[in-house]
Amino acid sequence: MNGTFYALPALRRAVRHAAHRYGLSAETRSRLALSVSDLAAVEFTAQRPVTFDVGVEADPDNGGAVLAATLTASGTCVPLTTAGLPLPGAPGTQATSVTWRIPVSPRGAAQSVRGPLPGGALHSGADSEEEELRAALARIDALTAERRLLEDELAETNGGVLALYVQLEERDEQLRKAHGVMLQELEDALRPAPLHVEGLELAVHYEPADPLAPTGGDLYDWFLLPDGTLHITVVDALGHGVRSTRSALDVTHAVRTLALEGHPLQSIVARAHELLMPLAPGLMATVLLARIDPATGDVQLANGSHPPALLLQADGAAGYLEVPGRGIGFPLPGSERLLRTRIDPGDLLVLYTDGLTESRRNPIEGEQQLIESARRHAAKPLTAVPGAIAADLRHHVLHPDDTLALAIRIPRPSPQDPHRPAGAS
Repeated sequence: MNGTFYALPALRRAVRHAAHRYGLSAETRSRLALSVSDLAAVEFTAQRPVTFDVGVEADPDNGGAVLAATLTASGTCVPLTTAGLPLPGAPGTQATSVTWRIPVSPRGAAQSVRGPLPGGALHSGADSEEEELRAALARIDALTAERRLLEDELAETNGGVLALYVQLEERDEQLRKAHGVMLQELEDALRPAPLHVEGLELAVHYEPADPLAPTGGDLYDWFLLPDGTLHITVVDALGHGVRSTRSALDVTHAVRTLALEGHPLQSIVARAHELLMPLAPGLMATVLLARIDPATGDVQLANGSHPPALLLQADGAAGYLEVPGRGIGFPLPGSERLLRTRIDPGDLLVLYTDGLTESRRNPIEGEQQLIESARRHAAKPLTAVPGAIAADLRHHVLHPDDTLALAIRIPRPSPQDPHRPAGAS
């Protein structure tokens, strides 16, 4: 079946007539008519005719039959473009033709009739357009109903997901609370028991780099020696997490044992190294040791690669108590000398780990920030001082790290007892 056409109405009627004859669905018929019209409109505007041929061919892919519909614009030398057509087509045997191959049923294939396509009015034309319109509306209704169904299913699913999310949040909150209690108990177990020393005030602040993992390599220990002298150990073991905590505990236990055995303070860092290396050859830790006589305020310091203690005097003068030495696990470990000084009533002695003073630009800036913060908070009750200092310096560190700050002070005599001696309770 073929025909030559000079205007769109006749061509559309012929396409619909052929599509109806071969049993194409209303949707396919509409798409084919629109595609043919889109290509032919350009030719008709230029007053060039087109030909439209329809025939049935064997389908080599599945052995069935396909309807081959070809539009040819023989009056132009420009290839027809198939981009964006409602029904995709392929270039035909000629550069100026497009062919649509549409599977048809055996009944549709049997309708093949030789002869020209009618170009005049067809009694079925209006019926075909109405059928196509009804098919389009039915498709829209079906899609609308499907969308509503999907929206209802989505709403139901979202409701279930929301309920599950609420349950998970409640469960997660319970787990967080239980986890927090467990971690707090673990942290409390690692700390030495609170210590009351007559004539001294003691306070400490510890803050882990990760709030969910409160164990780390920063640790302290304090205890009274048989002669009433206060011993303090501050340790910063290399690494993070449980392994560094174990290293720090090994160091504090070794130092406590050596101190209670009566070893001189200056020798303890080196002796601890000798004890621990055979047991933990990879251990590395910086250590600061302090001995304070509560009755006199006399202080002794030994150091193994640890940041120096800060002494802030009552009149505001401040300085770092530098002691050369190398830590446990370092080459040539030990404190090179023993520093002796004294703290008077109102003086503030601060021991800490490097997580407190690591600055964004350089360590000197961090140390200066520590002095300024200690001056700012020195008049507060001592229990609030280490935490306030840590809060100040938290804004100046380069990266999160375990932070330990320990403060010691001899209280000033009360106004009611101006002659009270230093160290008296």
